[in-house]
Amino acid sequence: MRAVVLLLFGVMPLGCEDWAAEPSALAGPATGVAANMASRQPPLRIAYSDWPGWTALEIAVERGWFRKAGLKVELSRADYLSSLDAFSSKRSDAVTVTNGDALVMGAAGAKSKMILLTDYSNGNDKIVALPGIESFKDLKGKRVGLEFTMAEHLLFLKACETNGMSSSDIALVNFPTSETPQALTEGEVAAIGAWYPVSAQALRLVPGAKTVFTSADVPGLIYGALSVSPTSLNERREDWVKFAKVWYWIADFIRNPKTHAVAIGIMAAKVGISPEEYGLSMAGTYFLSLPEAKARYAKSPGLDSLYGSTSIADDFNVSHKVYKDPQSVDDYIDPNVVESL
Repeated sequence: MRAVVLLLFGVMPLGCEDWAAEPSALAGPATGVAANMASRQPPLRIAYSDWPGWTALEIAVERGWFRKAGLKVELSRADYLSSLDAFSSKRSDAVTVTNGDALVMGAAGAKSKMILLTDYSNGNDKIVALPGIESFKDLKGKRVGLEFTMAEHLLFLKACETNGMSSSDIALVNFPTSETPQALTEGEVAAIGAWYPVSAQALRLVPGAKTVFTSADVPGLIYGALSVSPTSLNERREDWVKFAKVWYWIADFIRNPKTHAVAIGIMAAKVGISPEEYGLSMAGTYFLSLPEAKARYAKSPGLDSLYGSTSIADDFNVSHKVYKDPQSVDDYIDPNVVESL
């Protein structure tokens, strides 16, 4: 597990040339009122992992946006499963999570509310195959390694469905996601399923490896969300609304061609790789604007709705015995925060 990093607001001074890139609501220094408001409250504790849609939180730290919004925020970074454990054990008030895994946590007793959508996976979740395998259909009769019941398992089933195949046409082998690149390198499997940055590692380690199916083929299957404990949301709803507002400033900063490179630089520095390498991953994560996020809080059965996508994840979780009883999807989604912005 990576060392947990504690960060309180942002302290990096901004050069004059940077102010033009700030959201208009943040122009100028923080007011005394905002600073006093932040100092009187305990921090909002958020656990996150190194998915680009969540590493982007560091932009607000770097730019001092949480402080300027009158918030004290404590970010703790860990690997994905450890971040979920931090939330489940009440060491954080919120966690960045896929919509399907929010249900898994809740079924195990750690209920949460998805108050904002950060992104959807647009290619960074991948099925990566050995050289010589040109398409997903070429995997028929071969072995594929992935972590059972995680997002890549659902992605694999969608790949089978899209290609007119049965899941029984391929032998699935259970590997922790972190170990899938090694399994591919050693030829234990013909392909693996993994999310970024593990999927990128597999492509680097196996010359000639090819991506044969990705989340870009099923946009909306895997949403990234901020899930907050119901207790914290009830007690500090106004602060979570402020947090959501800052998040969509972050998304706009990333989406803006004028500041996109600055955003990549901040994120790359946090995870310790070059901006050039990190930039290659950015297209695989679709950062939602506020209007786009609001649209996905509308109820419909398809993948363009958080409700529809999460219902599909619930069906998957029940059918694969991740938990026994179907979850009430509505109980995990609070649309009021984004609707108030």
